[in-house]
Amino acid sequence: MAKIRKSPLPSKQEILDFIKESPGRVGKREISRAFRVKGADRIPLKQLLTEMKEEGLMGPGRSETQRKGRRVTTKSGLPPVAVIEIIGPDSDGELMGRPTVWHDERPPPLVYMAPEHKGRPALGTGERVLARLKRIDQASCEARTIRVIAGQPHKVLGLFSKLPREGRIKSVDRRHKGEFAVLRKDSAEAKTGELVLGEVLPSRHHGLPTACVTKRLGHTKAPGAISLICIYSHDIPTEFPDEAVAQAKAAKPATLGDREDLRQLPLVTIDGADARDFDDAVWAEPDSDPDNRGGWHLVVAIADVAYYVRLGDALDRCAENRGNSVYFPDRVVPMLPEALSNGLCSLLPHEDRPCLAAHMWLDSDGNLRRHRFVRGLMCSAARLSYSQMQDAKEGRGDATTTPLIDAVIHPLYGAFTALSKARGKRGVLDLDLPERRITLDKTGNLAGIETQERLDSHRLIEEFMITANVAAAETLSQRKRLCMYRVHEPPDPSKVDALRDFLKSLGYSLRRGQVLRPLDFSRILDQAAKSDHGPLISEIVLRTQSKAIYSSENLGHFGLALDRYTHFTSPIRRYSDLLVHRSLIDALKLGKHGSSAHSIERFNDIAEHISDTERRAEAAERDAFDRYTVVFLSELVGARFSGRINGVTRFGLFVTLDETGADGLVPVRSLGTEFFDHDESHHYLCGRVTGKIFTLGDPVIVQLTEADPVTGSLQLKILEGGRGGKPSTGASGKMKRATKKRGADASGRQKRKRKK
Repeated sequence: MAKIRKSPLPSKQEILDFIKESPGRVGKREISRAFRVKGADRIPLKQLLTEMKEEGLMGPGRSETQRKGRRVTTKSGLPPVAVIEIIGPDSDGELMGRPTVWHDERPPPLVYMAPEHKGRPALGTGERVLARLKRIDQASCEARTIRVIAGQPHKVLGLFSKLPREGRIKSVDRRHKGEFAVLRKDSAEAKTGELVLGEVLPSRHHGLPTACVTKRLGHTKAPGAISLICIYSHDIPTEFPDEAVAQAKAAKPATLGDREDLRQLPLVTIDGADARDFDDAVWAEPDSDPDNRGGWHLVVAIADVAYYVRLGDALDRCAENRGNSVYFPDRVVPMLPEALSNGLCSLLPHEDRPCLAAHMWLDSDGNLRRHRFVRGLMCSAARLSYSQMQDAKEGRGDATTTPLIDAVIHPLYGAFTALSKARGKRGVLDLDLPERRITLDKTGNLAGIETQERLDSHRLIEEFMITANVAAAETLSQRKRLCMYRVHEPPDPSKVDALRDFLKSLGYSLRRGQVLRPLDFSRILDQAAKSDHGPLISEIVLRTQSKAIYSSENLGHFGLALDRYTHFTSPIRRYSDLLVHRSLIDALKLGKHGSSAHSIERFNDIAEHISDTERRAEAAERDAFDRYTVVFLSELVGARFSGRINGVTRFGLFVTLDETGADGLVPVRSLGTEFFDHDESHHYLCGRVTGKIFTLGDPVIVQLTEADPVTGSLQLKILEGGRGGKPSTGASGKMKRATKKRGADASGRQKRKRKK
C-alpha cells in the first residue's frame, strides 16, 4: 500500500501509486482515508482528483457489482476525454497528437486532431489541449479540442492598427490568429501598418485580450519585414551578449606557430554567389603513389573555429544556445558574431587563416584509402561561385578562373569523378528534388522566385564534404573519442509496409523479408522516373524516410549508405561541427582548445538541443519562403495555376504550384457537395457518390482564391484534375469493403460529416 503521510494533500504520483497497489477499485473515500485527508482539506483533494481526470491520469468507473456511485481508477487505455500534446503534422499534413499520460505496456494509438472550429486559432506543436476522443480503430482515434490548456501566448507578434481611442494587434502567428486590444498608454506610439512585438496582459478590453507594445519593428511592407516575422515567430535569438561581442572584436589573427603551413596549396572556396561566410576550401592533385594509379590526393580545409571559440566561454555559450545559423533571403542570423563569422573565421581569399585540414587519398574508384588531419595555416587562392566553377569546367573561364583551370579546377573534377563512382556503387538514396530561392532587388524588395539549377559543381562540393565527414567520424570512432554523430536511421517498418502496399497498387514491387538498403528505394525511383507516377512515388518515398538527427551514439546514416558519419565541415554555422573539431584536436593531440571537459551525459543533452535548434531553423526558413511566395501571389487572386497534390488529409488537399513552389490548401468543402472519404494508406480522397478521386502526386489546375500576407497562407480551388469514376486500384476496393463493414457511423475519419 502507499506510504501514509501527514501532509494535507498527497501528490499526483502518490495517488497513482496507491491506486496501482490497491487490490480493488479506489474512490475518493479510500484516498481520503489512506492519506488522512480530513475536514476542509477534502475540497482541494476533490479539485486535485478532478484535475487528474481531466489530464487523463484517472477515469470514471464502476465497482465490480455495478453499484451506484462513481469510482476512480488508472486507465489502461484512452478515456473519452484526455489531455493531448500536439506533436505536429504527419507526412500527409494531418495534425497529430499524443496522450500526455499512458500507462499501458502497448504503444498508444495514433491521435489525429480534428480541424479546429472556425475562429479558433490553429494548434501549434507543443501545445496541450483537453480533447474529446473517438476511437477509429484499434490503432487510432480522433481528438476534438474542448479547450486549449496552455491558454493565450505570453507575447504576440502582429500588425498594428491605430483606432481613435485605442489600437489593435492582428497576430501574424498561424497558431494565434486573433486580435489584441492595445490601450493608448500601452501603444508605444506605434503607427498603423507597423509590425510590433507585444506582451499579452491578463486583462480584457471590449471582450478582446489586451497587450502592450514592447518593440516596434518597422512597417510590414518595408524590406525585411517578412524575415523579422519569422525570426520572432520562431523565437530565434538575434542579440549577442556584450561579453560575447567584445570577445569576438578582441580576437586576433592566428599565426603559424606549430601549425602545418598550407599556404603553398592553391586551396579555393566554392559557394553560392551571395554567400558571406566561407568555412571550407578544397584542393586536389593526382596521387603520385605508383601503387595507386588513377587515384587522387584531396585536401579539405575547414576554418579552425575552435581557436577562437573556447569551451565554456561567452562565445561558446552563445553558439551552443543558437545551435546553428539561420538563413533568410535577405539576411543571416549567425551562430557567431559577425567579427568572426564574416571575418577571422571566414576563409577569405588572399588572407591567412587557421584551419583544420583533412588530407585524404582516394583510389581510382573513389574509395577512401587513408587520411590524416592537421592543424594548419592556409591562404585561399580564390573565392569561386558554383556557376563560375561550372563555366570554367565547360570552357567558359573568366579572369579569376582561367589561370586556375589546369592546376586547380580540372583536378578537382577528377577527384569528384572518382567519388561519384563510389557513391553509385554504395547505392545512395538520391532524391534530387528541385530547390527554389527567393530573389530580391537592390532595395531588398521581392523580385521573383526561381528554381535553382543543380550543377556538377554543387555535387562536387557535396561529395568532398561527405568524404571529409566520413574521415572525421572514422578517426574519432577508431580512437574511441566522443563524437557528435549525424545519424539517419532506416525508415520505420510500418511505413515501409504501407509504402510496399501502395507501390504494389501501382505495379511496382519492393522486396520483402530482407533488410532494405537505400539502393532498393533508388531502383524504384529509377523505374518510375519516366512514368506518370514519378513525382508521386518520389514524394511517398521521401515521406517514408526517417529524420536525420545528432547523437553521441553511432547509428549509421541510412540515406548515404554509410556505417558512420558526422558533421565536420561547417563550424562557423553549426555547433555540432565545432564539437567534432574539438574532439579531433584532443584525439590527435593537435594543441589546445579541445573538448576534454565534455562528458557523455553533456553530449547527449547537446545532441538533443542542437537537433531541436536545427528543426527550429528549418521551420523558420520554410516559413519565410511561404510568406514571400504569398506576398508574390497576393496580387494574382483569381488567377489559374498548374500544380501537384502534395498532401491528402480528411479536411482537404495541399497543392504545390509548379512555377513558384508555393503550397496552398484546397478545403474539402470546395470539392463539391458530396462526402469524401480519406484513404490514409493510399493517400487519396474519394467521393462517395461520383467516385471522384484526388491522389497524392496528381497534376491539377487550381484557382487562387485567397492570399493572406499577414498569416502567410494560400487557399486554392481545383478547376481541373482528379480522376473520375470508381477507384481502379486494389486499395480502393479494400476501403470500400472496410467502409461497408464498419457501418455508416463506425468511423469518425472515414464517415465524417463535412462542416458547412
